[in-house]
Amino acid sequence: MSDIHFVGGEKGGVGKSVVARLLTQYFIDHAKSFKALDADASHGALLRFYADYSQPISLNDTDDTDQIMQLAVEENQTVLVDLPSQSKTSLNNWLSENEILPLAQENNVNVVFWHVMDDSVDASNLLSQTMTHASTLAKYVIVKNYGRGEDFSQFEGSVLEQEAMNRGVQIISINPLQSATMRKIDRLNYSFWAAANNSNSRASECLGLMERQRVKYWLKNSYQQIAQALNATKQRDNQTISSELPTIVRPYLTTV
Repeated sequence: MSDIHFVGGEKGGVGKSVVARLLTQYFIDHAKSFKALDADASHGALLRFYADYSQPISLNDTDDTDQIMQLAVEENQTVLVDLPSQSKTSLNNWLSENEILPLAQENNVNVVFWHVMDDSVDASNLLSQTMTHASTLAKYVIVKNYGRGEDFSQFEGSVLEQEAMNRGVQIISINPLQSATMRKIDRLNYSFWAAANNSNSRASECLGLMERQRVKYWLKNSYQQIAQALNATKQRDNQTISSELPTIVRPYLTTV
C-alpha cells in the first residue's frame, strides 16, 4: 500500500516545513521508499534542505498536481507533499474535481492530512474548519508544534479536541529545538542528519558537540511521535468509523 502525506495547516508560521523536514529525515533514516514534493514556491524548505530527495510542484498546475496520485499508484512508496499556507482552495479543487479520495481508495492508497498548528486562536479555528470537512476516506494527524507555541490549553480539553479524538484523529506533539541551534542549521542549509552528525570543522562549519547532542535528542523524541502517528494511520481502517459519530465538528471559536 502506498501513502500520500499532505503536510499543511493553512496558517503561515506554524512550522509546517519543519514537520515536513522531520518526516523526510524520518523516511531517510528508516530506509523508506518515498518521493518528496515541495509545493511551497515562496520558501521551498524541502528543496533547500533535501534537494536530492525533492522536486517542486505547483498546486495551480493540474499536470503537476496529478503527479501526486501517479507517483503513489505507479510504485509502492510514500509520497510526501509540503503544502504552503493558504493552499486549501487549490488543493480541495484538485481533490474534489478529480474525486481523488475515492480514486485513492480504489487503488489502495492511504491518504493522510497532517494539520500543523501553533497555540493561536487562528490555528484552532482553521483546524475546526478542516475537521468540519474531514472525509472518512482520509486520515488525519494534528501536530501541536511547541516550537511555535507553549500554551495549547485552549485546544486541549476542548470540544474540538474531543470530537477529533472521537473521529480517530491522531494528535501528536513536536517539542522545540533550541532556537539558536535551529537558526544555525538553517543558516548552514543542513539536513537534520548533517546537523546531528557533521563534526569535522576542518572540512566545513558544523554544530558544536552539545548542539549536535540537542539535535539527536530532539530527533529521537520527534521520531517517537511520528512513528506513533504513522503506525496508527497505517493500521486504522477508515471504514470502521461509526456512522453515529457527528458528521461535522462544531466550530471551536466563532471567528477566524
